Formats: sequence, structure tokens, C-alpha cells
Amino acid sequence: MLMGAQKSIHAGKAKIDFNVDLTQKLCGALLLPHIRQSTDPFSQVIARLSIKHPNLFGRNEKLEVLWNKGLDDSNILIAFRRPRPDWTSQQSFTIQFSVTPETAVHGLPVDHFSHSESGSVNLCRFSAGVDFNEPSTSHWSSTTGIKFEHVHPINNDGHMISRDVDGFPITSSGSTYDNMVILKQEAQCAIASDDSFTRLNFQMEQGLPLLSKWLIFNRFKFVASKGFKLGPTFLVTSLKGGSIVGDMAPYQAFAIGGIDSVRGYGEGAVGSGRSCLVANSEFTIPVTKELEGAIFMDCGTDLGSSRHVPGNPALRQGKPGFGVGVGYGIRFSSHLGQLRVDYAMNAFRQKTVYFSINSVSS
Repeated sequence: MLMGAQKSIHAGKAKIDFNVDLTQKLCGALLLPHIRQSTDPFSQVIARLSIKHPNLFGRNEKLEVLWNKGLDDSNILIAFRRPRPDWTSQQSFTIQFSVTPETAVHGLPVDHFSHSESGSVNLCRFSAGVDFNEPSTSHWSSTTGIKFEHVHPINNDGHMISRDVDGFPITSSGSTYDNMVILKQEAQCAIASDDSFTRLNFQMEQGLPLLSKWLIFNRFKFVASKGFKLGPTFLVTSLKGGSIVGDMAPYQAFAIGGIDSVRGYGEGAVGSGRSCLVANSEFTIPVTKELEGAIFMDCGTDLGSSRHVPGNPALRQGKPGFGVGVGYGIRFSSHLGQLRVDYAMNAFRQKTVYFSINSVSS
């Protein structure tokens, strides 16, 4: 469900756009055959405020302020983009603060791993950095960035903590917070035609040892996807994975399971490790111009790396480390975006229905 309002005002020669959305988080899972009902009907509602200034200092500098607020989470993003000639790097400065439940790693799997409940760990993150977007060459584009990040865990009462409910450290430093400076390099490739597409994304993050207690690590992630027509139908396959070496906190582990990973499992309910691989295949069949049917299969593994995560939260929570989900769904396109409904079954024959809306970008 989406409700919103837009308003534009003029400040001097510039137009400032305001956008307010009230969004029902339909991406949450609805467990079958028993419908899981929230005790608070507003627990899955997110309010979003977006403010954009397209010409802040009269030289086409763009300022954007985004604020997402839910009952249990909050995110504020401030971005400033400075125009540059097309043949030079485009600069973006960002400041971000968020508070989110850490369910993927510290959550507790229930109902045969089809749902993850809170583990009473929430993460407060503050980051500030700059990105340099390199000019595109052929089908490739790249971004280099550096940012400072401060992370401190809190419990459900808002108090700072350093250990989880079992007494194991949540941070890498062992204190109530972690600090790090991260150098990031990202490369993307996109090739598309009327009958197919290919997308590649590679990311490398390096924790820089500017101070003795700051995290030193190397984290690599990749996503490869391919889609092509088979008569009137369309097949999309993707493979994604990653690995991290060096210092790490449990919240940095790769979490497997959920609507964007292995459907049929709760968020992070398959496992969480230093490495992971996730494969997805989806076959869509057009029914009408707006409606499509889909058949899918997902699988994911932590490659046996969960025991190398500090405190081994996956083992303590009994996560299997490997999972397969199969199912079917529908896709309905409208002016609000694409409504997706997926019916999935995991390896323990637990059935889950997912609802989600991919909104049209404003």
C-alpha cells in the first residue's frame, strides 16, 4: 500500500521538491497456513520524506535529503553532488545515519527457518564519505569512494551494548563501538538488447588501519545476472557471492535467506558466514500486458565459513548453512510500480508468501 504527496516550492530561481510517502512494508512474509499477525497494525509502516534542491548554489549543485522512519528503524541520508565536465569524475558527498534491527545475523530462526525473530540487537551507524564516479567507457562504469563509519549496537531499550544475549561480543573491538575507514572500488557492466541482458557488478572494500583499533579487512562482493527470451517467456538467472578476510564483527557476515536471497527462509535463516554463494533462477510467463506468472528456484550456502565468524552466531542458532527454496508467483505492473507476490517452500516444507512493491523511481 502506498500513500503520498508531492509539493514543489520556488526559492529564488530554484525549485525545491518535497515528496512524502507512507508505505506499507508488504515485503514482510505472511506465513502459511497460520497467518502471522502483528500486535501493532502500524509496525510495518514506513514514512518517507524526500527533499531535493536541484541548484543549491546557482551552479547546478544538487542537494538531496532522504528520511525513512519506521516503528523499529530509521534512516537519514544527506547527499550533495557537484557537477563536473563529462570527461572528469563526478563527485558526491554523503552523510548517513541509521538505526536498524540486526535480524540477519543475530535474529532467531523460527517456524522451520521460514521466519527470523529479533535477537535484541540493533545497529546504529553513522558514516560520512565521498564518491568519485568515473566517466563510462563502452558498457563499463566505475566508482571509487572513501568513507568513515562508526557503528555501535544497542538493545531494544536503546541502551548501548557490547555483547549479545548469549554473552558473545557483537563488535570487533570488544567495546561498545567499532570505527573504520573504508576505501571502496566498484565496477559495473550492463549490456542490453530487445531479447536479452547481461549485468555484472564487482565491489572491493578495504579497511584502512589509520588508528590501531580501527578494523583492517578486505571484503569482496560480486553479482552476475543474465536474462534472455525463450519464445514469449523470459528466463533470468543470477549468481552472487562474496568473502571477507581480516578483522570482522559478526554484523559484517554475509547473511543468507530472505526475499532478496533464498525465498522460503527468514532473513539470514539459512546461515551467516565469512563467505557465501547464492544462485537464483526465475522463469516468467506473460498472461496479459500487465500480468505475468513466475516459477523460481533459489539456493544459497555459506561455504562452511560460519564457524570463522566471531562468536559463531549461526551455529548457536542452529542455522543449516545451506538452503533451497522453490515456488511460484505473479507480477502485476501498474503506475505505482510492480506488485510481486511469491509463494515459496523451503527444504523443511515450510510455506511462505511474500508481498512486495517495487516503486517507480521519483
